[in-house]
Amino acid sequence: MTKKHLFALIMWSATLAATAAVADVQKSADADSRSTSAQSQAEEAAIQRVLSEFRTIRVPLSRAIAIAERLHDGSKTADISFEIDSQPVYRVRTTRNEHVWENAIDANTESITGKEMTSSLQELDREDLANILALKGIKPELSDAVQVAEKAAAGSALAGGLIRQDGKLNFVIVVASGDHLKEVLLEPPKIGKQDTSRH
Repeated sequence: MTKKHLFALIMWSATLAATAAVADVQKSADADSRSTSAQSQAEEAAIQRVLSEFRTIRVPLSRAIAIAERLHDGSKTADISFEIDSQPVYRVRTTRNEHVWENAIDANTESITGKEMTSSLQELDREDLANILALKGIKPELSDAVQVAEKAAAGSALAGGLIRQDGKLNFVIVVASGDHLKEVLLEPPKIGKQDTSRH
């Protein structure tokens, strides 16, 4: 999962909720340059919409991770994002061995909503596959990174996953802190090292 993809999920959710319309996100570079100010205002409005909705929910992201991992014993969370559709949900992808499951967890009731999507590692794109394979080889889990990020940013996490940046594997956690979304990057410790370094 890329940082861009993580924010895109949050923005997509907010835009759908705010406008109930699907917009074509493919724009020419020329159109992008003309609409930068309008786009910035729209993004800020979308972020505020997400934050407003997020403040009303009862289930923290760490709880949604635990619920998803209990659905399949021994699974680990690969990524999670808060989304607003007809109701606020966490979309969670968990993995174990060759299997990947995606579930939506109601952010107020903790219930599983919609149909579970199941796939195998072979069906993933190259980046997702690399991140999920890397997840198997690191000791800290996404839930650990969430706790560290929430303390560091003094807020509540609403999305997280693994990214590869400059050849390094990092957890990226998006935290709602006040009226802002903060991104916290955490590099998992190498085998034999105890501390997690923040960037």
